[in-house]
Amino acid sequence: MSLKLFVLGFVGLASAPLLAQSTETGPQGYAEPKLKTLVVREVPPAPKPTPDNTFNIQLSSGGVVSIELRPDKAPLSVERIKTLANRNFYDGTIFHRVIEGFMAQGGDPKGTGEGGSDLPDLKAEFNDLPHVRGTFAMARADKPDSANSQFYIMLAPNLQLDHNYTVAGRVFSGMKYADGIAKGEPPEHPTRIIHAWIGAPPADINTPAVPDAPTAVPAPATLTAAGKLAVPATLGSGNATPAAEATPPAAKAPAKKKPK
Repeated sequence: MSLKLFVLGFVGLASAPLLAQSTETGPQGYAEPKLKTLVVREVPPAPKPTPDNTFNIQLSSGGVVSIELRPDKAPLSVERIKTLANRNFYDGTIFHRVIEGFMAQGGDPKGTGEGGSDLPDLKAEFNDLPHVRGTFAMARADKPDSANSQFYIMLAPNLQLDHNYTVAGRVFSGMKYADGIAKGEPPEHPTRIIHAWIGAPPADINTPAVPDAPTAVPAPATLTAAGKLAVPATLGSGNATPAAEATPPAAKAPAKKKPK
């Protein structure tokens, strides 16, 4: 075989990423290298979004992100999102953990990763939906059955997370606005959810940014005749110290994993 034919044959094999060599018996009756197609897992296309399975999030940084929920894959999680959205539970909450090139996590009324709703935690509903860009999934603590209200949106694919978190849908409109969510753990100026609802997306998803409300400045302390600082009336009075509350484990989206 000439060097030219050898090189051309080698290049041809290298250009077939979905093919692998096998040493199974060939047509001549003896072992010879031949090409065998590898099986690649394919996820069936999602059904067309309907208003009753669409979760819309208006962001303070501007824009509306619309997510197609998948009750066929995660019925308990989808029902929880709908219940909380109909309560206006998510309105005013922040995205408290946002990692560039990974994901944006929100849905915690405390804004710390430790909060949740008054509803019981959910059973895990791990399924075959992959963690691709735009995936919408439920955040949880270490135990699989600990998801409650928190969720995350994947900003980039990470298939190593598959089958470890409940995927409940995927963004189908407004992904560029999800990309604009303020980054940080927590962000210095976190993006808030202005309003979240179940239903059809607005005709114009390019809603303007909503600036943060100015922080109320407490009344300054004043000096008494004895020269001691007086507690401002706005802070109340009394010497009782509230008992420390037990801190629940923080719900979390997965820690960022690098491909091995």
